[in-house]
Amino acid sequence: MIPNHPEPEQIQLENVLLALGNPLRLAIIRQLADGCEASCNALRPPDIAKSTMTHHWRVLRDSGVIWQRPQGRENMISLRSEDLDNRFPGLLETLLRVMNNEAPRA
Repeated sequence: MIPNHPEPEQIQLENVLLALGNPLRLAIIRQLADGCEASCNALRPPDIAKSTMTHHWRVLRDSGVIWQRPQGRENMISLRSEDLDNRFPGLLETLLRVMNNEAPRA
């Protein structure tokens, strides 16, 4: 496991909100909301530099929003849904519902 994953009881609301206050990071959360794990490269938009994404991964990881673990030459990312739900009941569900309601309709 990569260092700097806070224990569930160490996750602070202000850090989570700060991490989620960026449109790119919100888009990542939306992609991970189905409970699947994805590689950093699979989640990285093609027009965003790897170094920029490294910053975003660190913010999400250090705030307790994601798990990041090495697998071969890549890092696998997953959402800490259970930890977030236990710490802040309904926060993630509400956020995802609002994001889905604001999604452009086809």
